[in-house]
This record gives sequence, structure tokens and C-alpha cells, in this order.
Amino acid sequence: MEYPDIIRRLPQADLPLDGDIVRSHVLSSKDGLLVFFEFLKDADIPAHSHKGQWGTVLEGSVELTVEGVTTTYRPGQSYYIPAGAVHSVKLPAGTKAIDFFEEPDRYRLKR
Repeated sequence: MEYPDIIRRLPQADLPLDGDIVRSHVLSSKDGLLVFFEFLKDADIPAHSHKGQWGTVLEGSVELTVEGVTTTYRPGQSYYIPAGAVHSVKLPAGTKAIDFFEEPDRYRLKR
């Protein structure tokens, strides 16, 4: 499935990953940041923490390790990462996920 034009027209996030690894589309508000992710290549995001994050898998899988506990999420499944929890993520190419970040400035927008 491809994201429809109404999603693809949204600005992209300035992510710490190369553009050939992930594509993003962002909807921002004063209350948080909603990001539509599409992983074009395998990605391994090292351990880090930030404010709360909720996500759901549309395609592919998300292998999420939160505070040392690893769980793999598949399409239709959702996950929640509490504020301050140390976590890392493995995402295979083809994965699509929607994530909501509690921080409205989690990622700057590309203009």
C-alpha cells in the first residue's frame, strides 16, 4: 500500500537517518507530532529515550526493545513507549508505521 496524496503532501521530518533508508510525512500541532514512516531499507535505531511515543504497524514489522524487553509488532498491532524509557528499534525494509510523539518538536520539519 502506498500512502495517499493527502499524506505524501505533508512535510518530511528531518530525521537522523539517510533519505534512502526512510521516508516520512509529518503532521504537527502544539500537542505532539504524528509521523507516517516508510522504511525503504533495513534500519537499526540504537538505544535512546525521549517523551512518550505511541505507534501502530501498517506493513512489515517493528522489533522494539523497551527497558531490555524485546517484542515484535506486526500489522494491526500497536505499541506504547513511556516517557523516559530507554528503547531501540529494528525495522526491515518495507515497514510502514504511524507514530505519535508527545513532543511537538521531536523532529524538525524539512522545508
